[in-house]
Amino acid sequence: MIIRAISYPRAGLIGNPSDGYFGKTISFAFSNFRAEVMMYHSPELEIIGNVKDHTRFDSLQSLVGDINTYGYYGGVRLLKASLKTFFDYCRRMNIQLDDRNFTVRYDTDIPHGVGLAGSSAIITACFRAMIAFYGVSISKATLANLVLSVEVDELGISAGLQDRVVQAYEGLVYMDFDKTIMDRQGYGYYEPLDPSELPELYIAYRTDLSQCSDVVHNRLRDRYNADDQEVFDAIDFWAGLADQARDNISSGQNEKIGELIDANFDMRAKLCKLSEGNTQMVEIARSTGASAKFTGSGGAIVGTYRGVEMLDKLMQLLGKSGITVIKPVITAGDTKGTR
Repeated sequence: MIIRAISYPRAGLIGNPSDGYFGKTISFAFSNFRAEVMMYHSPELEIIGNVKDHTRFDSLQSLVGDINTYGYYGGVRLLKASLKTFFDYCRRMNIQLDDRNFTVRYDTDIPHGVGLAGSSAIITACFRAMIAFYGVSISKATLANLVLSVEVDELGISAGLQDRVVQAYEGLVYMDFDKTIMDRQGYGYYEPLDPSELPELYIAYRTDLSQCSDVVHNRLRDRYNADDQEVFDAIDFWAGLADQARDNISSGQNEKIGELIDANFDMRAKLCKLSEGNTQMVEIARSTGASAKFTGSGGAIVGTYRGVEMLDKLMQLLGKSGITVIKPVITAGDTKGTR
């Protein structure tokens, strides 16, 4: 029997650029792309790589091109760290695992390194495959924590819970990472929202601007740890935007979502040094009348538009700069959440 587990990319709609600061955010998972992990019984435990893990190349130039596209690390390290974290968790919780071996492999078409949480999608899919393989029950809130642990504790990647929560719950999710709540229960307050109440959304991305999220997150983390008041004020500001957007969506009054998205980006531009190419994407999108902000750490933007003509204009103008525009198909989410 072959187990196939899927996870989807996410877009940060409103809130902190990183949620590791006890802030608030709203994100959604969408099914235009996906990461899939396949697992099946085998005599030995084997991890099979993907195109990102190739070690044989046609030439030195080909190797350099691969590194420039995917970096030095592929998805095999994500699978290995996921397997270890899953094993450690089960041992900690006194969950008995049988001694069957398996072969695990992954595939993904999520654009690489553009702030759509492609790495955590692979990890989430791997956990779902192991849960199905061993028949283990893990709550969605715990799943998100474990996926974060894979990246932060095992791989040393700077990250927060936002991506992992929305990939665990899917759909459209409001997240409050208030420190008191986190300390009390070990995870935040997660509230599913109705995506049908959102205005028309687009996502645009360009693969030549990928930047490791560590770069942005570490700069903010350093300033946060140094008690930088400007960073604290920005976190409060973004949290306020997330609350406003949540209220607008819940009440079916979404006319101001675009304004909130623009304000979200403007604060980020004030706080962080942004690359010219990433800023250009936002400026081109806004020139059409659409709103725009980064979906993550750069390389992709999300925003609202009004009508087919504006969407066509977005596709035309952004396309001239090699930027792909899509209409995200938001996944069906968990309607219960953790409230």
